[in-house]
Amino acid sequence: MFAVRSSAFTDNDPIPRKYTAEGEDISPPIEWSGAPAGTRSFALIVDDPDAPDPRAPQRTWVHWVLYDIPAEADALAEDARKHGLPPGTRQGLNDWRRSGYGGPSPPVGRHRYFHKLYALDVVLPDLGQPTKGRLLNAMKGHVLAEAQLVGTYQLGR
Repeated sequence: MFAVRSSAFTDNDPIPRKYTAEGEDISPPIEWSGAPAGTRSFALIVDDPDAPDPRAPQRTWVHWVLYDIPAEADALAEDARKHGLPPGTRQGLNDWRRSGYGGPSPPVGRHRYFHKLYALDVVLPDLGQPTKGRLLNAMKGHVLAEAQLVGTYQLGR
């Protein structure tokens, strides 16, 4: 079974402050297992569907976009900015209009942060720095499996 997890938090539990804009704003460690046969690469999208207020969400805020993660990889190290990504991994744009990880900083309430990992049957061409939407469009017809890990965060908690 294709699964994604983190040693920093478990599914549906709070994300530690160090991985948020209130803390060190570094990416959490992420590991996965059980990729289906035929996987040629992975893509990861981290987003928050509760923006700006979980009681009245208006949009999904994108925190990280990665693609062309090599099929041989089974993890992303904590603080990818410092420790690097697996060779060949490409980054897209988050909703701050920059590449790289941007940690949780919800304006109000407890938000959910979905870490969605996709196993793909292709290595995608260089898309430049795609947005989440452009990456999802490029992945159409190539997703072999999807796994997700949800963390939560509320400012000041």
